[in-house]
Amino acid sequence: MNIFSRLFGTGKAAAAPKVHFGRYTDAYKTTDQYDAWDDAQELFEAGNYTDAYASFLEYLNDPSVENVRYEKNADGIKFEFFQGSKKIEGIANQKQVVVEAKIARASQLDAAFMERLIRRNFDLKYARFALDESDILTIKFDTYTLDGSPYKLYYALKELATNADKQDDLLEDEFQNITLVGVDHLRSISEKEKQIKYAFFTKKIKAVVNAISDHGKSVEEYPGGLGYHLLNTAYKLDYLICPEGFMMEALERIHRLYFSKDDRTMAEKVAIVRSEYQALLERLAADYYREMYLTTSTFGITNPASHDRVRSFIDGELGNMKWFRQNGYLDTALAVPGYIVGYCLFNYAVPLPDRAFFHLYYQIMEPEYFRELGFPEVYYDLEKKSFDKKGIRRAIRNIVKTHRQKFPKLNPEISSLDFTDCAGFARTYLLMVRNVNMMKLQ
Repeated sequence: MNIFSRLFGTGKAAAAPKVHFGRYTDAYKTTDQYDAWDDAQELFEAGNYTDAYASFLEYLNDPSVENVRYEKNADGIKFEFFQGSKKIEGIANQKQVVVEAKIARASQLDAAFMERLIRRNFDLKYARFALDESDILTIKFDTYTLDGSPYKLYYALKELATNADKQDDLLEDEFQNITLVGVDHLRSISEKEKQIKYAFFTKKIKAVVNAISDHGKSVEEYPGGLGYHLLNTAYKLDYLICPEGFMMEALERIHRLYFSKDDRTMAEKVAIVRSEYQALLERLAADYYREMYLTTSTFGITNPASHDRVRSFIDGELGNMKWFRQNGYLDTALAVPGYIVGYCLFNYAVPLPDRAFFHLYYQIMEPEYFRELGFPEVYYDLEKKSFDKKGIRRAIRNIVKTHRQKFPKLNPEISSLDFTDCAGFARTYLLMVRNVNMMKLQ
């Protein structure tokens, strides 16, 4: 069963196109994977290192994406796994573990390029950037087997893999003499899907840039409200487009800039983030197309979060809709629930039902985008400004049906939904999500 089916169920959703959404997370592990982790720990303690590492790799292997391959031989174990745009290869035996990912080849090693890598090495705890005998930039980790417990390997391989994945596109974008290597496993998406995603990307960024300009003096008076616009857009683009390389880093930088603890006022941060968006608009379409591809990953970068964390976040933010709605800032009022949904998906690996509910929220609120991608369900008619009430209720029930076995008390109050307008629906929808009973079957 693939991850899309696991999240959204079967039936009518099975006819939907195969489009990837959101950040990969390794938080949704199976019982077999957890058993493999326990086996790896016990085998390592017993000194059976080859079998311990085989069990460790089984723990890493997500059966929905088949991200890990390995083979055992008389000398130990040889393995490879994938993280986004990079393939990571390694060997493990009774003496040592050596893991490496090839990133790029530089036609000339200029000072700026080498300085970048040296600075990055200071930030790494386990791995290090290096040049191999062919002057190919690699990132490498090695350890003696006695010191290579499964616990240590998990964090070392995660550091190596996530840094390898992030640096290749960034280096290629910044340095013209860089040629990426080890990218044969990447899967392309259709030109049509690229065009749809790019058009959506430019439309949303132009809208948020114009929104800041249109609010005029209210940038100084209500910068927090405009912050909702800016972050709602960043998180939405991250989830719906799934960018790689420069654009992914730009959206992450917008998140960091806005929440940075410095001496800047909120109004100054709004101006800085607006300029970041403006710079994204000035980039060539071809550069974005180059960063649109399908990947397989092993490690997630979002932290697992319980439904209680989701509930607390909704409680802390949703009430801010009221003032904006009462004072005529309807677009800002609607940006608040969008920010809540996006923030949770950007930062957390939320429980599977929450993730499915949040995905449905986007599908309801961005009907044109999903229609252009080929999804048969249209939950909101933009011209008539009306909701498909039956369709939305059916979609919610399908989510419940899909996850009822693990969450037997899942009980969304569908009757509480307000279909009067988008703001009313968004508010009551998130309250519905907030109030569901997410107690798992023991």
